[in-house]
Amino acid sequence: MNANQMAKDLLGNRKLEGVFGEALSHDEVVSVLQDIKTLITACYIRHESYEREERKAVMLLEKIRYELEELLSKVCDVEVDAFMDQLPKILDLLDTDIQALFDGDPAAESKEAIILAYPGFFAIMTYRVAHVLYELKVPVIPRIMSEYAHSVSGIDINPGATIGEYFFIDHGTGVVIGETTRIGDHVKLYQGVTLGALSTRKGQQLSGVVRHPTIESNVTIYAGAVILGGETVIGEGSTIGGGVFITESIPPNSRVSTKLPEMNAIG
Repeated sequence: MNANQMAKDLLGNRKLEGVFGEALSHDEVVSVLQDIKTLITACYIRHESYEREERKAVMLLEKIRYELEELLSKVCDVEVDAFMDQLPKILDLLDTDIQALFDGDPAAESKEAIILAYPGFFAIMTYRVAHVLYELKVPVIPRIMSEYAHSVSGIDINPGATIGEYFFIDHGTGVVIGETTRIGDHVKLYQGVTLGALSTRKGQQLSGVVRHPTIESNVTIYAGAVILGGETVIGEGSTIGGGVFITESIPPNSRVSTKLPEMNAIG
């Protein structure tokens, strides 16, 4: 089969009509996210005079404004200022997340190391940015950002989740946080935690329905725990042990664990 015929066969009638007015590029979304990351990093880590850093920040802000304005114009009528005005709030929340990561991880060399190297911080930072866009009803772009962070960090946070201050993800690989999850303040998650839905068999019929758990403030959830269901509430101050499977609410200040399996060592 020649290339002309193959192209016709591949294209076929697959085009999706009427979704966006113009082509939306995954790489464009990642580019603006990277610029926002550079700006946020520069707010914390500065090696030059204040005047030079300020000029760099102004240039980055102008670049982000232009790039994001171009992206938004392709998918919705949201004004770019609606997002730009939220940048100080995003930084205020990240201040608390950095502090939580530093206080909670004895291996953290410095807050600078957390910003530069920790996958948990990158995933949380991306979530904070994407969540603002999600709240503004911007389609697709927040999800592209969160899936990019997922591919880089191994941490999957849906931009629709509601997450409070001082959020801490340690190690993080395999963490999944669903769209309607609600998380309070001072919550700590370890690797492999799933905050998910009980069943998605109804598919689109469940759109907009609360189907993920609520985690109240001051809760610690250890590695591999699975917590499912929109009616499931983990009460404030509770500790959830590793590897547990929970589909019902837990009272405040509880400790949940599984019995240790019997171990046989054969010499």
